[in-house]
Amino acid sequence: MLSKALFRLGGSAARHPWQVIAAWLLAAALAVLAATAFGGRTADTMTAPGLDSQRAAELIERAGTGQEGMTAQVVVTPVDSGASFFDDGPARAALTRLQAEARRLPHVLGTSDPAEALGRGADAAVRSGLVSADGRIAVVRVQYPDQSRLSADDLDALVDLGDRLRDEMPLRIEMGGDLFFAFSDTGGGTGELIGLLAAAAILFLAFGSLTAAALPIGMAVFGLTVGVATMTVLARVTEIPTFAPVLGSMVGLGVGIDYALFVLVRHREYLALGLEPHEAAGRAVATAGRPVVFAGGTVVVSILGMAVSNVPFMTMGGLAVSIVVLIMVVASVTLLPAFLGAAGPRLARVGTLGRLFGRARPGQRRVAVAGAAPAPGWRRWIGHVNRHPVPYAVGAAGLLLAATLPVLGLRVGLPDDGSLPESRTERRAYDLVADGFGPGTNGPLIVAVDLAGDPGSAGRVAAAIAADQGIASVLPARVDQATAIATLVVFPTTGPQERATADTVARLRAEVLPAAVGQGPSHAHVGGAAASLSDVGRRTSQRLPIFIAAVLALSFVLLMLAFRSVLVPLKAVLLNLLSIGAAYGVMVAVFQWGWGGALIGLEATVPIVSFIPMFLFAILFGLSMDYEVFLLSRVREEYLRTGDNNEAIVQGISGTARTITSAALIMVAVFLSFAIADDPSTKMFGLGLATAIFIDATVVRMVLVPATMTLLGRANWWLPRWLDLVLPGRPAGTDAARDGTHADPQVLARIP
Repeated sequence: MLSKALFRLGGSAARHPWQVIAAWLLAAALAVLAATAFGGRTADTMTAPGLDSQRAAELIERAGTGQEGMTAQVVVTPVDSGASFFDDGPARAALTRLQAEARRLPHVLGTSDPAEALGRGADAAVRSGLVSADGRIAVVRVQYPDQSRLSADDLDALVDLGDRLRDEMPLRIEMGGDLFFAFSDTGGGTGELIGLLAAAAILFLAFGSLTAAALPIGMAVFGLTVGVATMTVLARVTEIPTFAPVLGSMVGLGVGIDYALFVLVRHREYLALGLEPHEAAGRAVATAGRPVVFAGGTVVVSILGMAVSNVPFMTMGGLAVSIVVLIMVVASVTLLPAFLGAAGPRLARVGTLGRLFGRARPGQRRVAVAGAAPAPGWRRWIGHVNRHPVPYAVGAAGLLLAATLPVLGLRVGLPDDGSLPESRTERRAYDLVADGFGPGTNGPLIVAVDLAGDPGSAGRVAAAIAADQGIASVLPARVDQATAIATLVVFPTTGPQERATADTVARLRAEVLPAAVGQGPSHAHVGGAAASLSDVGRRTSQRLPIFIAAVLALSFVLLMLAFRSVLVPLKAVLLNLLSIGAAYGVMVAVFQWGWGGALIGLEATVPIVSFIPMFLFAILFGLSMDYEVFLLSRVREEYLRTGDNNEAIVQGISGTARTITSAALIMVAVFLSFAIADDPSTKMFGLGLATAIFIDATVVRMVLVPATMTLLGRANWWLPRWLDLVLPGRPAGTDAARDGTHADPQVLARIP
């Protein structure tokens, strides 16, 4: 059985701690060496099979015009507020030098030349789209190959060029573009450090012991090192999106420390009962390790379920994050018990800080954070809710439903550089371009036309697009004679993250392009970053209900098997939906409406990134199972022991409350530490995860769960007899009583 296997695994690791620690050190070293020698680069191809933007990308690649690669843009304006490129000789000379030096950078395929356009006259320069109408702003567009042939060194070379020339030229120089999006630091490293420090502080306050606080942190760092290194190696053979390492670090730290806390708490209980450290570690892994394996497996399955989106970068991002979670589960049942065995009996002692916070009294053996006995304060609270279930159930459900209401206004898209802090050069470049050329210049569309024997279709398409109300300008078509493919760069009148831009894209596809190409053999498709993200957002929105239904069904079945009940898993599914819906609502209020955005450094409202709702649902539903299994296992145990539903609720929930709230506080601290990153997507992940975990561990677990379970009474554990006979396995309580999975530590101490 699983518990016995975990008992043997944990006990063996605790008896031979240094061998296990050495094995993990070797694994970490090999993983880092492999990542250094064979690791690939993350890349963002935010397209999917069958999308119109994907067809446009394929035509652009066939044409070989270079537009399929990455771009950067260098935006300049004279330092002298009264000068313009039309009449200022030194400013124009500096612009010529800037373009020439950018052209000589490594891997640069070519650049636009606003100085050459200025040489043909002011009107020609403005028509080229490289100089603003007032002559104050000029843009040098730098063309690179595709991302697989580039690295952060290319971004560094461009930034260093700008830093050097700022001191030598009478120009203000700002930069932005795809190159920055792909390779700039999103602040994830800072978030990891802050998250670790916050978790260490919470663990120290909880345990009152440096040793006890250090073990979960050490285990999480080991697991994260191996996980991220493995992700880097995986990037060599497949495309891993750039957000995966940040999201993997965020989730990995949260679940790793969380899982370690559950095992460590149970280990200290057994030490307090007088068990030897290796015996206590084995039993801790057998008991707390089982929910860890279950919860971690649920997280992995939920995240891998995103394959239903049929969006490759989301599927591979989910796979990468799942690997990190899986490694954390393995570390929790192997590396952590080795740490526990190496620490020996010291973990049973509570330090001065622990006594100060009331976790031990003179002459009384007591374990920090969560013991076998419920905390008096939590017992009083759960008892109070137990006596007044209706008002608490109605009030808490109403609160969460109200928090969910903003979801009705959820708008997906991709935050552009205009949402970054003004301290970032990308934001300043974005503002200069928007002021000089219009907001749509920051998010050009690329229309690809397969002429297919109808060379006149390129002109008709260009004219029809230029006449559309949502289009500001169209650059002359570039025709590749070898492939008979024309590409047109199109600038909308609105910014890339505005809903009007998505409407313009939809109108071009549905009305403008079909009318322009007619019934002939040619066909046209709309691509570019704005179009691609709009397409991906629409596909994920279409697939999200299917994904949610699949995850809900899986969770329901797993919980029904674990607790032999119909209503308990149904209640769990509904309550989890409430907490996740409330988290979505908070995200909409903060990011789309701007409520409290300044608290996390958000300087402008932005749409919700199209793939984040699906990712959040997968991660959060898996994480919520963690607390659900841990809590319901104790309640089920008490119910089987006493037969009293109300007493089982009070005893079970109050007995796990301190552990759950401590674990949730650590996760919230870790996730919130990522919400301070400059990148809006990282902020969304951090705030969304932190909000959902906070709601789940407080309003749901400590109010709604006891209230609804009290109202349901003995029906909580109802299971039709025919279903009981059909379902595999045995009741969780029977297994617990027989193999010690969820039994009281004093009972377990007597099991040979």
